[in-house]
Amino acid sequence: MSTLYFGDNLHILRDHLPDESVDLIYLDPPFNSKRDYNLLFKTPKGQASDAQITAFEDTWHWGEQAEQEFTELIHQPNTDVSEMIQSLRRFLKESDMMAYLTMMANRLLELHRVLKPTGSLYLHCDPTASHYLKVVLDTIFGAVNFQNEIIWKRTSAHSDSKTMGNSHDSLFLYSKSNGFIWNKQYQAYDNTYIESHYRRIDKEGRRYRTDNLTAMGLSGGGYTYEWNGVTKLWRLPIERMQELHDAGRVHYTKTGTAEYIRYLDEMPGTPLQDLWDDIPPINSQAAERLGYPTQKPLALLERILQASSNPGDTVLDPFCGCGTAVHAAQKLGRNWIGIDITHLAISLIEKRMKDAFPGIAFDVLGTPQDFDSARNLAFRDKYQFQWWACTLVNAQPFQGKKKGADTGIDGLIYFQDEAKDVKKIIVSVKGGEHVTRTMIADLKNSVEREKAQMGFFVTLTPPTQPMITEATSAGYYESPWYGAFPKIQILTIEGLLNGTEKPRYPDPSRGGLSFKKAKVEEEKAVQRKLEI
Repeated sequence: MSTLYFGDNLHILRDHLPDESVDLIYLDPPFNSKRDYNLLFKTPKGQASDAQITAFEDTWHWGEQAEQEFTELIHQPNTDVSEMIQSLRRFLKESDMMAYLTMMANRLLELHRVLKPTGSLYLHCDPTASHYLKVVLDTIFGAVNFQNEIIWKRTSAHSDSKTMGNSHDSLFLYSKSNGFIWNKQYQAYDNTYIESHYRRIDKEGRRYRTDNLTAMGLSGGGYTYEWNGVTKLWRLPIERMQELHDAGRVHYTKTGTAEYIRYLDEMPGTPLQDLWDDIPPINSQAAERLGYPTQKPLALLERILQASSNPGDTVLDPFCGCGTAVHAAQKLGRNWIGIDITHLAISLIEKRMKDAFPGIAFDVLGTPQDFDSARNLAFRDKYQFQWWACTLVNAQPFQGKKKGADTGIDGLIYFQDEAKDVKKIIVSVKGGEHVTRTMIADLKNSVEREKAQMGFFVTLTPPTQPMITEATSAGYYESPWYGAFPKIQILTIEGLLNGTEKPRYPDPSRGGLSFKKAKVEEEKAVQRKLEI
């Protein structure tokens, strides 16, 4: 069964993925571009919400973890990698770039291990670190297994530089061996080629060109006979020529020579080249856009999967972000494994896959499934715990910065219980062992200050009686159409997990619009097998 993992991909690769178990790997890791990517949410009416949260921080620094992973690289069995990483450190010193390359080298070693001998790896990157990454890939996979550098034109011309605009990404394609899977793919003909080669148009409006049916000059002989009053050496036997004539596929010149009619709409296109300028990026109006900052178009991943895997194969994305690779894998009938270190991404992918493929079944490992694992997450990373807890009440995380000051607001739910106004609920999450009445009073103040209608207090620790009393004293929110709801509600993690508790608010079907809904995939895309 396909699986989604929450956690550090290095640990998950080592602990869960056996040797030579994956057919295709696509990874689109952070580029070390020193940018923080904010994941923006929308209100029920589509406007940008005040709620935003950093999806991931695309910055790496040399520190204790980098030093530890560098030591691991020095002592692992591949001595070429040990020499390479030491050489890079002598040149780059303990810089941010060196921290990034150390992180990537450790993970690429594991990815090489889990890849089958017939498998391939596509590493998606930009010019920030691509030159260094290729050195790392050459060392781990072997320069002989470098198959291509694909240039994907990800944007149109723009002026974002003092010199030339940056409009492309690179995808490095490496195989595990010379016996890798490759299914020939095609790109559409460009307009110049069509106008020059398919100039003729039949009465039905179909463009076509003609090909010579004589065998003159060809090795291997032919067939001599009279056709249409012309005796020549033809490529086809007379019976086959008659079939083409009866099907309307023969064009006759003024001299009577027969030519084969080749229609443009029957041609697969140009064999795939290493410049991909025919797949546009996801713009602000794209139907598949989910709001994730580095989301790649589904067509890009479909092309990669169709070229380098077959139905039933297993596809791995160890930096799966918003899940485009796993979406493409499911659509094309592949098994898939996705890994991401942020719970925000895992929640987004879960929703995306369930929206796009109703009734889909897949495992989600690493996210809390019971009270003990929830408590463990709260102890390890309070921010990931807060984001995860927000999903239990269908709230979208709220935080101006990834790890900012506590504003008393961890999540928001928007709802509409009348036509004109969008209303909101404030969510406060507490993962500590001690909760007090004062925390409820603070939530009440936040509700008033933010002009919210309600407040939810989500707690790992059961509430005290003074907390319950304080919440009750807030009274009720009176909905114009749906009745009364407690203005302050206390919800425990344990109760939310076992189903004994749930938030109560108006019109829940249009409430917590944390992520945009993915389009339902009505049918699986078919692997094309085309021959000229």
